[in-house]
Amino acid sequence: MIEGYAVPDFISDFWHYYIAAITAAGILFSLWLLKSQSSVKPLAPGEQAELMHPVWDGDLQELNNPLPRWWMWMFYLLIVFGIVYLVIFPGMGKYAGMLGWSSAQEWQDEKTRVDAEFDKEFQPFAGQDLMAVAADPKAKEMGGHLFLTYCSQCHGSSGQGATGFPDLTDNKWLFGGAPDDVKASIVNGRVAEMPGGLAGDVQGAKEVANYVLLLGGKPHDAALAATGKEKFAACAGCHGEDGKGMKAAGFPDLTDDAWQYGGSEAAITESIVKGRKGGMPAQLEQLGENKVHLLAAYVWGLGGGQKPAPVAPPVPDAAAPAAAPAQ
Repeated sequence: MIEGYAVPDFISDFWHYYIAAITAAGILFSLWLLKSQSSVKPLAPGEQAELMHPVWDGDLQELNNPLPRWWMWMFYLLIVFGIVYLVIFPGMGKYAGMLGWSSAQEWQDEKTRVDAEFDKEFQPFAGQDLMAVAADPKAKEMGGHLFLTYCSQCHGSSGQGATGFPDLTDNKWLFGGAPDDVKASIVNGRVAEMPGGLAGDVQGAKEVANYVLLLGGKPHDAALAATGKEKFAACAGCHGEDGKGMKAAGFPDLTDDAWQYGGSEAAITESIVKGRKGGMPAQLEQLGENKVHLLAAYVWGLGGGQKPAPVAPPVPDAAAPAAAPAQ
């Protein structure tokens, strides 16, 4: 489901008629087959059934016996059951059935019921400060379960990430590691993209990569880095001339050790040539406010969360009249 747009079950009406025709043809064929066998008369007492050939092992014979009547009536009843089922429930293409039942709606109803039950457990933490929630043992346990369910597939069960997925336990935050920043990342999702460049100049990309290694104080080829400095000017618009990036815009710092796609010369060269595109989907609609609040507190408490910047006290207005002394 895309927000504001319901994706149809079938791309065109052809598939509706196609599935409905196959289903109807299967039922009609079954009826014809049973009808054709019903015309075979039962054997009279002592009558020998038709012998089918060949005969195995000298005396093993296959006889063409008519189907038992009880067995045939059982299949007729099953066909009637199938027709009634297809009238009541969906099964004939886009036909929704008399009851209008759908597995998607049943899942949604069950999810709503379960979410309501869980919200009773999450509600006590909803209005608390994120850092206070992160310090609460019960909230931490609950947040851990949520993290394993919804986040560990990308960030790992310990939150240390993997190639292409950021480590949540260090203090290197692309979009900020303060409590509100972490929660905003979960609520709204994040998109980070770097366009590819120097695709036809791999040597030039290696030169820039070595200059980036130089900026971070890492082992590099000095000659390549000297040549790459001039080419790095095309990167400075996002990463800054000093390579320290711009956190407000999500441009990464190239001088630290938090390399999401690898910090070797080969990995950096590949990033320059091919570009990178990463993203985290927004979770608020799927999880709800209470779960997101607990998750944000848990992620912040993994060890890499940063405390919010202190709020400066308001500066008194020099033009304002002084308060009258107390009597």
